[in-house]
Amino acid sequence: MTKGLIVLALSYALSQFYRAFLPVLSPILKQDLGATPQDLATASGVWFLVFAAMQIPVGSALDRFGPRWTASILFALGGAGGALVFALAQTPAHIIWAMALLGIGCSPILMAAYYIFARQYPARLFATLATAMIGLGSLGNIAGASPLAWCVESFGWRPTLLALAAISLATALGIAALARDPERTPGPSRGSVIDLLKMPALWPIFAFMFVCYAPSAGLRGLWAGPYAAEVFGADTQIIGRVTLVMGLAMIAGSFAYGPMDRLLGTRKWVVVAGNALALAALIALALDPAASLVRSTVLLAVLGFGGAAYGMIIAHARAFFPPHLTGRGVTLMNLFGIGGVGVMQNATGPIYRMGTTPEQSFTLIFAAFAVLLAAGLLIYLTATDRTD
Repeated sequence: MTKGLIVLALSYALSQFYRAFLPVLSPILKQDLGATPQDLATASGVWFLVFAAMQIPVGSALDRFGPRWTASILFALGGAGGALVFALAQTPAHIIWAMALLGIGCSPILMAAYYIFARQYPARLFATLATAMIGLGSLGNIAGASPLAWCVESFGWRPTLLALAAISLATALGIAALARDPERTPGPSRGSVIDLLKMPALWPIFAFMFVCYAPSAGLRGLWAGPYAAEVFGADTQIIGRVTLVMGLAMIAGSFAYGPMDRLLGTRKWVVVAGNALALAALIALALDPAASLVRSTVLLAVLGFGGAAYGMIIAHARAFFPPHLTGRGVTLMNLFGIGGVGVMQNATGPIYRMGTTPEQSFTLIFAAFAVLLAAGLLIYLTATDRTD
């Protein structure tokens, strides 16, 4: 099981990479393929929307067939296949299709690990294990920053993507060879997401999950690159450093959230405190987006740190799931979280075009994310706190 979790962590690092690597490539994709910020916003949004749409069938597959084959088959076809299509792209439309395939391939990875955590380990450890997996997987965020920029400048973006396709295929084969499905437990086996949607206690958590990841994922996965380039004149290397700092902050935040529910005896208020910090960073960015690159980088890092509650929020909801709906439950939460990012990625393209200057465009984007997060926090305040 340990070897299987290690290879799942590697594949999740690749998933994090694929959702976050477009900012570094944005200047060269514009030069080589004529890809505009709107094209890349659409491509990024498609990744998240396809990923979200896959969560229902993935949840059913986890409960019926287990994580081993669900994750390995989809990652081989979508992860390796999507990277290959990206490497061969000739137009922005090809980039969009490649991101759709990557969304399919990445869709089962984190949830396969969460399924194993929920079935194989004590419930009180779920939040720690879930956030640790995100923290380790977020090394893919790091790889998608300065290391990617170095590879692109040294070898070119097409050879780099071809190498990633080969790595993805090898990782998928590793899941098939090393992952092990948890033993089946006696009890009810029938049910669906409808049973979960009928539970009123989950709805405030669903609502907050829909908005909480959108600001940090949207900025780290797309807008940080155009923001640094258009407002501060940053080149590929500087963009890589900015996104590296934000990625490191997101890793630190994931590990910081991990043990907090056991130390403080609450999940809800840990999530509220961290996301209030993220909201403050968004408001500061919206009020003066062009103050300085250093200030903006620090605020993006604060946002990434405070907004890293993804695993803790899933742990909060998991405490309400019946055991036989574990797979469907965690993937339903993932649907809300990733779906919210996809919706906002598509919405921020038109918001960006509303501005008459880069500073105004990014003021509007930061403000939109701030309003969204504030509304979600207000709803989440009505949630029932629960630990295991």
